[in-house]
Amino acid sequence: MTGYDYKVVPAPRKARKIRRLKTPEARFAHVLQEVINEHAADGWEFQRVETLPVDERQGLTSTQTVFRDLLVFRRPHDTQRTQAQESVHAEAPESADTTEPPDDDPDDDITSPAPDDSDTAPDAPSGDTERS
Repeated sequence: MTGYDYKVVPAPRKARKIRRLKTPEARFAHVLQEVINEHAADGWEFQRVETLPVDERQGLTSTQTVFRDLLVFRRPHDTQRTQAQESVHAEAPESADTTEPPDDDPDDDITSPAPDDSDTAPDAPSGDTERS
């Protein structure tokens, strides 16, 4: 299973003047293309553009909701890090020590009381879960 890292950057707001591009749409598309290609050169894959509401302060006491355009990129986790995590997860059950430690203190014979049946949790989770 491949995991991904995500990167979110603000979309460009202005287009630069470029001699061969005459329309504002073409200039903006070119700037957007440059941003996407810069991130692609670093291994980021363009996913989508998101427009999200953001509450921003306006003056001293009021707020205003504005919408921001964001570019979402992703790339697979670093293969070395992913392989190391997988090997740790694969070795964890095998390396678990199931033997009891030796009793070093013979005077420590304190036993805990048997649990009361009314205080124990059921073995299978029920449909009703309580959130704190």
